[in-house]
Amino acid sequence: MFFHKKVPEAAAGVADFGYLPSDACYLDAACQTLRPQCVIDAEHEYYTSFNACGGRVKYRWGEIVDAKVLEARKRILAYAGKSAREYAVVFTLNTSYGINLVLHQLPEEYRRIVTSDIEHNSVFLPSMTWAKKRNAERIVLKRTADGSLPAVSAHLKNSVVLVNSMSNIDGRKLRNMRELADAAHNAGGILLVDAAQGFAHDPERLRETDFDVAFGSGHKIYGPSIGFFVIRRSLLERMNPFFIGGGTVSDVEENEFTLLRSDDEPHAPLEVGLQNWGGIIGLSTALEWMKQRHDLRERTEACSKQLFDGLRALPRVHLLNESPSSICTFHTDGIDAHRLALFLSQQNIMCRSGYFCCHSYLKHQRGLPPLVRVSVSYSTTPDDITRFLGALKKILSAF
Repeated sequence: MFFHKKVPEAAAGVADFGYLPSDACYLDAACQTLRPQCVIDAEHEYYTSFNACGGRVKYRWGEIVDAKVLEARKRILAYAGKSAREYAVVFTLNTSYGINLVLHQLPEEYRRIVTSDIEHNSVFLPSMTWAKKRNAERIVLKRTADGSLPAVSAHLKNSVVLVNSMSNIDGRKLRNMRELADAAHNAGGILLVDAAQGFAHDPERLRETDFDVAFGSGHKIYGPSIGFFVIRRSLLERMNPFFIGGGTVSDVEENEFTLLRSDDEPHAPLEVGLQNWGGIIGLSTALEWMKQRHDLRERTEACSKQLFDGLRALPRVHLLNESPSSICTFHTDGIDAHRLALFLSQQNIMCRSGYFCCHSYLKHQRGLPPLVRVSVSYSTTPDDITRFLGALKKILSAF
């Protein structure tokens, strides 16, 4: 099997990803990061050593799961810079699921939703359905070149502000996120942040922001495919859960039920059914790994600059980025993006082509053709960038 081939660490570039074949060049981290070996091992350990349900059983395996899940919640809160007294962690399927879960169970007091033009469909579509369902106003604001969101108090009054902290198109960051949160709260609104990219590449801004909910996906921060969000307890307590089932209630009668609400398990009303225990444990391991391998961040930033400078220097390449980022997006003269991605794939260079779930902005507002997106992570080496740029230059010279 492709990803089980063992190679020397020097050939793989990073010991934590030593399972990579020497010829693999993975540049699609904005979709999902590769998993370090310790994360793979942690999830495997759950399935082979203590494969039990959390929160439901009294035998030893279940106790181990409960302890590790609690540890995961604490690590996520610490990573987000929030206290357990004010915030709680809820696990979901992914970022898209979490956004829908929260948005459609918000209190009725919010009558307007504000979003931006460069949102992923995970934000853009739920904002549409929420506005239609509530017969509410929906405002789409234009982000500035540096990623900030200009907003006036009239837009924010009693509003749900739902925006990304970092674009999956070109890596633009919500540079005024802290000020936006304060302005929304002063106007009686709330700030919901799609932090799927931000948790990986801009956690400091999240830590300093008084957000109400921040959504993330484990598969974008070196963990398994699982979602989570960090939510303010005071908002969670005011929500009106209707998407409920096993694990969300403390008692059920023939025609009545009582939601499970407690200081110890504030997440319970929103965690429906059996959870992905192995994924939660793997995510917890990924967060600890990221904490220990902060040395790789400097190299990732260097690779991002190398990528940006290299793309900008190539003729016939139209780069959307205005500054270096871990995510670079472009199109070329004469070669369709999907064909270009296939040509690169033939050399085992893996990157994304298309509209990256941002159809409204890229296809209809900007009128752009399908694009190629290259994204780097802790598993990326300078040799990967050199190899990609060399292959791209060779392909362009042939057409």
